[in-house]
Amino acid sequence: MDNSDHSLDIAISGMSCASCVTAVENALRKIPEIKSASVNLATEKAHVALKEGMPFQPQTILKAIVDAGYGAELLTHTHSLKHHDDESANGIRIVMAILLSVPLIIPMLISLAGGQWNLPVWVQWLLATPVQFYLGAGFYTSAWKAIKNRTGNMDLLVALGTSAAYLLSIYMMLQGHEHLYFEASSVVITLVLLGKWLEKRAKRQTTEAIRALQKLRPETARVKRLDAELDIPLQEVMIDDMVIIRPGERIPVDAVIIEGSSHVDESMMTGESEPVSKVAGNKVIGGAVNIDGMLLVKTMAIGAESTLSRIIRLVEDAQTAKPEIQRLVDKVSAVFVPVVIVIAFITLLAWGLYSANWEQAILNAVAVLVIACPCALGLATPTAIMAGTGVAARYGILIKDAKALELAHSITQVVFDKTGTLTEGKPVLMAFKAVDGNDQSLLELAASIEQNSLHPLAKAVVDQLQSLGSSPAIATDVRDVAGRGLNGKVNGTVIYVGNQRWMDELGVSINTLNDLALGYKNAGNTISWVAKGNIGAEPTLLGMLAFGDQIKVSSSKAISALHDKGVKTLLLTGDNSISAARVADMIGIDEVLAEQTPESKASSIASLRKKDTVIAMVGDGINDAPALAAADVSFAMSSGTDVAMHTADITLMRSDPSLVADTIDISRRTYSKIKQNLFWAFIYNLIGIPLAAMGLLSPVIAGAAMAFSSVSVVLNALMLSKWRPTNKR
Repeated sequence: MDNSDHSLDIAISGMSCASCVTAVENALRKIPEIKSASVNLATEKAHVALKEGMPFQPQTILKAIVDAGYGAELLTHTHSLKHHDDESANGIRIVMAILLSVPLIIPMLISLAGGQWNLPVWVQWLLATPVQFYLGAGFYTSAWKAIKNRTGNMDLLVALGTSAAYLLSIYMMLQGHEHLYFEASSVVITLVLLGKWLEKRAKRQTTEAIRALQKLRPETARVKRLDAELDIPLQEVMIDDMVIIRPGERIPVDAVIIEGSSHVDESMMTGESEPVSKVAGNKVIGGAVNIDGMLLVKTMAIGAESTLSRIIRLVEDAQTAKPEIQRLVDKVSAVFVPVVIVIAFITLLAWGLYSANWEQAILNAVAVLVIACPCALGLATPTAIMAGTGVAARYGILIKDAKALELAHSITQVVFDKTGTLTEGKPVLMAFKAVDGNDQSLLELAASIEQNSLHPLAKAVVDQLQSLGSSPAIATDVRDVAGRGLNGKVNGTVIYVGNQRWMDELGVSINTLNDLALGYKNAGNTISWVAKGNIGAEPTLLGMLAFGDQIKVSSSKAISALHDKGVKTLLLTGDNSISAARVADMIGIDEVLAEQTPESKASSIASLRKKDTVIAMVGDGINDAPALAAADVSFAMSSGTDVAMHTADITLMRSDPSLVADTIDISRRTYSKIKQNLFWAFIYNLIGIPLAAMGLLSPVIAGAAMAFSSVSVVLNALMLSKWRPTNKR
């Protein structure tokens, strides 16, 4: 099999802590065909990059993971979230463990209150044994696999600790003692099982963003074939199929509207709550909801190539990737378990030799083994990354990888392209002036000629007239003169609409309106002229049209939001300096670099990066490709169907520049959560292990603390799900 896709996603079961992650990655990296491998504890997935041109068998990779002691299953893009644990079955096991452990802990609670009561020793043994060897069997299985692969994991620590407490109790029972330590082994196993269950439920919430996106795929589509309407499974729909979408239905495929008009809710992919008006010729995204009109659409993309599938892939890739800070944690986790075992052994010898109380020595060593949980370390970063990228995707911010998220929090300057980024990217008629003062008549004559053209300037003229509630007259003999403009007859009079070069060639004097036109031109507008004339007579000027690219309503707020975060802004554009300066002044941008070529834009970005700053570039993802590639972090504006999501680190699914400040905000919050989680995970172990070694923590308290540490890390990361963009607060 040829590795044409160059990557694989694999669901992995049986991992319990960061040490398991290291073990799986090491097993994968030994395979010659694999270029790199990244394993995520929170998603329980591995992302494997393959070397190009080398044949491989997926079973070889799966076997390597199984041989390392873990379950493995190859994932497809259409079925990428697997949960191997049956939550109801785990819940039953935990209830059983609690019911068997509670009677064992009651005597300890009574003794703390000053009382004295013990269960018969044989009852203690009967209660503890099924907890140890039936309900806790998974710890032994995982521990044995770790030993066989010469690695360590959390389950090995739990198995060693609880076995020591259980065997100590058996020894003391045979010696005739009534005060045993079965409660320590049973309660620790119960608490760890409970902690894992709570952790699993909490981790499940971090994948809600992807789950919500996956639910957007309808199961079937109504296809029109040979004048018949058929409801067929979505996977059977083909490119160019005609699909019927009724009001209230979810759009099944990426398509272009052939017939009908409607309002479409695209909020789950763009974060924009307002429905979007759609008419024939407009594109629709699979997964959006058709609100109020019947649509006939032509399929443009299906399966893995659809916008929804690409969005899901981007979010999943970001959640699987590891930032640099996590790689450091993985190195620490790789030696963590062996170090803890050594500390526990030293604790055992120190207490036993110093106090001659080997019973207490064993309990203290058990407490060290139990409290030292590398699980919190392994979950600290990926859970925060998952929660952060998930909530960002919900509001139309697609973060391509963890590195981009990690860098975005430290952005010091944002560089904006102008056209299509800070402006609407399409010309509008800013002003029109007639020589005789009859501006409405001028506009009607120009629109009559322009309605026959597909040029963006022509469309702007017609749109302006229609917005005033009027319609253009019918023009005849319309002719497109390349590089000049259009001419045609309206009511027998020849009308010319074109640029100054054509007016000069026709001998039309523009002196009457030249000063006014110059003012608009210096402001960055494009000027067209309208003249009239008959065959054999010299044309005369009728008026002037000024076109401009309208600044987006949100641009000024976007720049203000960046300044509030201490981020500098710069406008990088190919426009003339006067036009660029005008736009910068209107929206408050700090600096301007005008009259730039695509190549000079890239070199300008490179120069800015030399100043020990983190530079972000915001563009349309296509025309600004060199500059985007040169920046530390690149943002691409996208309509949701653009290839921009392939070209930039971060794709903004709405053409709204305010999302840049929102991205920096969620990045800072996510990075803050990572640092908080790692701080508490390290501090927990730095404090907990010495306390346990000094005999200040019982195994039961240590077990509770260990279970709480993992759950608290996940819950802290989940607080990111409450984040909202500025305009949603």
